[in-house]
Amino acid sequence: MGAPVSSIESVFREEHGRLLAALVRRFGDLDLAEEVTSEAIEVALARWPVEGVPAKPGAWLMTTARRRAVDRLRRDKVLATRLAVLQVEADRAAPPPAPGENGTELPDERLQLFFTCAHPALPAEDRTALTLRCLAGLTTPEVARAFLVPPVTMAKRIVRAKKKIREARIPFRVPDADELPERLPGVLQVVYSIFTEGYAASSGPDLQRLDLAEEAIRLTRILHRLLPGEREVTGLLALMLLVHARRDARTGPDGSVVLLEDQDRTRWDRAMINEGSALVPPSLTGGPPGPYGVQAAIAALHDEAADLASTDWPQIVALYEVLRQLTPSPVVSLNHAAAVAMRDGPEAGLALLDELADEPLLRTYHPFPAARGDLLQRLGRIAEAKEAYQRAIELAGTEPDRAHLRRKLAALA
Repeated sequence: MGAPVSSIESVFREEHGRLLAALVRRFGDLDLAEEVTSEAIEVALARWPVEGVPAKPGAWLMTTARRRAVDRLRRDKVLATRLAVLQVEADRAAPPPAPGENGTELPDERLQLFFTCAHPALPAEDRTALTLRCLAGLTTPEVARAFLVPPVTMAKRIVRAKKKIREARIPFRVPDADELPERLPGVLQVVYSIFTEGYAASSGPDLQRLDLAEEAIRLTRILHRLLPGEREVTGLLALMLLVHARRDARTGPDGSVVLLEDQDRTRWDRAMINEGSALVPPSLTGGPPGPYGVQAAIAALHDEAADLASTDWPQIVALYEVLRQLTPSPVVSLNHAAAVAMRDGPEAGLALLDELADEPLLRTYHPFPAARGDLLQRLGRIAEAKEAYQRAIELAGTEPDRAHLRRKLAALA
């Protein structure tokens, strides 16, 4: 008996990144690994609905993909020769250590490849985009949303990064211990972008993609065990735990959006909140604060409050002002404006939002017009609120977000 499509898709989501990372490490060529991974999935799509999902689907996909890769190399002698040369160069640059000698060995192949793609020869945005698309399994539109750029721009960026890897002959290997600190920020950005897509999906029928969020947390736990003294790793893990703790209360039984002020806080995961809160102090002490530690502190203040009214908004505003200094961005400024509106009233928040009206990155970011619509509604400027909500509906990528905004718009009528 065949397997349902939903169960097959869940296997693909779980195995894709692991499969691609293992193939890249084995063959040393990202394009080849991508091609045979896609071919293996195509074969599975044809056979599994009829034959059922194998007992070890990852091993099945790996065997199929490896056979396809070997067949490709037998046919393409030029490719085979190039890969052989790259492998020799990689071995010469980093001879394999004896068992137990390499203190930097990463216990997950995807994390190993994350660090590889964080090579300083690639521009920061290009290497993050490449890792998200190829190793984290996000689609090009999903990666584009993480950077607030059009999908066509992101597609060109990913192609450029792949070309740079080929031309510069960047080896796919685990970096040495002295290289880790330089590459760590890029890896953290990638893992956080995976979590963000899981927390608020850019498209599709659901508000959240819990599989992505939980995978990001799993990878960050590995990093935290590997690098316990890195405060920003601690801060990122704290942030993810404190935000993910609200997952069950963020949607209604029908999948509809439930805003923070309307959430049943008894449904928040208190064990996860306690774990995340305990990580906030060490992420902020021992040196200047980092952006993940500051964001974790903001999330902790939300989680510790009994309701929206009793939230420590002055402290949250102060933390956002610190974050604006550390990582200035339109999205941080948007969140700062929303916090100011809670502290000082909607007119003060709207004035800050109006200052962001010409920011190119916010023109296609639906939370911006949605926030304006909310503040305009609270100020009684109904016609302008309707216009803002309509714009937010046009930009929203998921059906739950669009349905929520349509309800807000209908309420004004």
